[in-house]
Amino acid sequence: MAAAKKIKMLLVEREMTLTDLSKLLHKSLSTMSGKMTRDNFSEKDLKQIAELLNYEYEVVFTDKKTGKQI
Repeated sequence: MAAAKKIKMLLVEREMTLTDLSKLLHKSLSTMSGKMTRDNFSEKDLKQIAELLNYEYEVVFTDKKTGKQI
């Protein structure tokens, strides 16, 4: 699932708008809208968003053959 879609879900859970998130991140709404449209977030962005919305951020790689996660 794309990061932008996950962020939208988090915002719904927290009853927040993208404007609210933009203010918390000290970024303009146009910057955040662009990132959402292009699904262009750095890992730093994602960690910061997770922290601000009180979620844990995890990156998991799963071997398709064995199911082993790293």
